[in-house]
Amino acid sequence: MTKWTPRHEAPEPLEGNVVATITGGTIIWFVLFVIQLPFYGRLSDGGHLWWLWTCLAGGGLGLIGVWYVRRRDAAIKRHEAARAAERQAEQQAE
Repeated sequence: MTKWTPRHEAPEPLEGNVVATITGGTIIWFVLFVIQLPFYGRLSDGGHLWWLWTCLAGGGLGLIGVWYVRRRDAAIKRHEAARAAERQAEQQAE
């Protein structure tokens, strides 16, 4: 049996507006939490109280995600600026 090997290069990953995507998802989690708050008693009686806490956990983890992707985005921009400055210095040296 032979090992499968790809026939072409893997495509570059798509880079969209990750900060906006994560922020939007975090807002949705918090909105869902707030919408379910008035139904706390009904959720508790029906054994579905975990829905409420899942939304709160999603919002909390989303805040961590927003912090992370903002720092990642800033680091990528710093790296690109440093590379551009390095290339410019090389061109001026020639």
